[in-house]
Amino acid sequence: MPDSGGSRAQRAHIPTTGTGADDRPIPHGDAGALSVDPAAPQVTAPAGLPGPAARTARRTGLLVTMVLGGLTALPPLSMDMYLPALPAVTDSLSAPAATVQLTLTACLAGMALGQLVVGPMSDRWGRRRPLLLGMVVYVLATAICALAPTAELLIGFRLLQGLAGAAGIVIARAVVRDLYDGVEMARFFSTLMLISGVAPVIAPVIGGQVLRITDWRGIFVVLTAVGIVLTLVVWKWLHETLPPADRHTGGVADALRTMRGLLADRVFTGYMVAGGLAFAVLFAYIAASPFVVQEIYGASPQTFSLLFGLNSIGLIAVGQINGKLLVGRISLDKVLGFGLAVIVLAAVALLLMTAGVFGEVGLVPVAAGLFVLMSAMGLAMPNTNAQALMRTKHAAGSASALLGTSSFLIGAVASPLVGIAGEDTAVPMAVVQVVCAVAAVACFLLLCRPWQRAGREAGGL
Repeated sequence: MPDSGGSRAQRAHIPTTGTGADDRPIPHGDAGALSVDPAAPQVTAPAGLPGPAARTARRTGLLVTMVLGGLTALPPLSMDMYLPALPAVTDSLSAPAATVQLTLTACLAGMALGQLVVGPMSDRWGRRRPLLLGMVVYVLATAICALAPTAELLIGFRLLQGLAGAAGIVIARAVVRDLYDGVEMARFFSTLMLISGVAPVIAPVIGGQVLRITDWRGIFVVLTAVGIVLTLVVWKWLHETLPPADRHTGGVADALRTMRGLLADRVFTGYMVAGGLAFAVLFAYIAASPFVVQEIYGASPQTFSLLFGLNSIGLIAVGQINGKLLVGRISLDKVLGFGLAVIVLAAVALLLMTAGVFGEVGLVPVAAGLFVLMSAMGLAMPNTNAQALMRTKHAAGSASALLGTSSFLIGAVASPLVGIAGEDTAVPMAVVQVVCAVAAVACFLLLCRPWQRAGREAGGL
């Protein structure tokens, strides 16, 4: 795959028509309509000259960013705003802590499995309808969570909330694939990482502030309101990006064949698994860092929050460097390979420090290693998604579903392993990170074989 390209809307200029909720034409003058119909007649704006067409393209790009950013931020908000309320839920519903923890597991499982359902649906019926259906179900499920009288009912509707919320994750990636190609797609993924990276940082803070004025049910009321606003925004401004001619017409069997075909693509599978393993390194950090920083190294909750925020800022900043400076100047595979290499080195350094190879180290060196590791995620994660989706023009929804589900499942398997040796050592966290990081590099080299494709591109093939 070439590492050059751009927005499909930019290459095709400004479309005179698009498709809306029911595939009706959308007038060209609707600047808020985020639609692309490659089959429609095109009007060419003068290249390099400012004017209404250029301003419309910029406004459209900003709207795409805002809408898709909101959709990708909703799942981490749904998960992390709720975290400060767990003790209150335990008391309010008179349920064991282990039972209340299942409300988190149910939501996470729903997000993983829901992508497998919504992705193929969006390839068959377009992006807009499954997304709107998912958002409406999300709003209803979240509202019922606010009213749940028992832990069991809360668990059930948290599962439904996760299943419906998965629509935003998977369709946002598919819409990016519909609208962008090559380096522009990688840049857009870096921008989405800025938004999705901020969301889990601020979500517990928002949840804590909500708990100052109301009880845990108020958090679900706030999430319901956010869901309603996003649903209205999608309804008004996010029009169809997958033309009818490009949709799949088969049923479940056809969707399964499509996914099987994607998994049979060695290179796609390589990027998918490498991205999932990199995500597992991130999951291991999230699962273990509160314990490691506060219990083992004696930091206060405030210090932990500061370090967590700094690491998130590092990830976001490097993601922006990737999108604004590196992509388009250096091949995506080279940037991805460098990012994975840095993750491996940082994970090995953390293992050596936590295992006592350098003697007894304090919090500062460990925090520095975690910062480097987290920052390098900004090079790995957006580029694995971009490279995988560039191979799936006609099945972006199914491909996005596989990418999301594999990341969640691999991360969910890896994260419990960080506490396998008890509460007195951080070695398991570092071991999980080293194993996953090395395995990600192995998948990248053995399955993706970037040097082969670089050679073909250099030869003009």
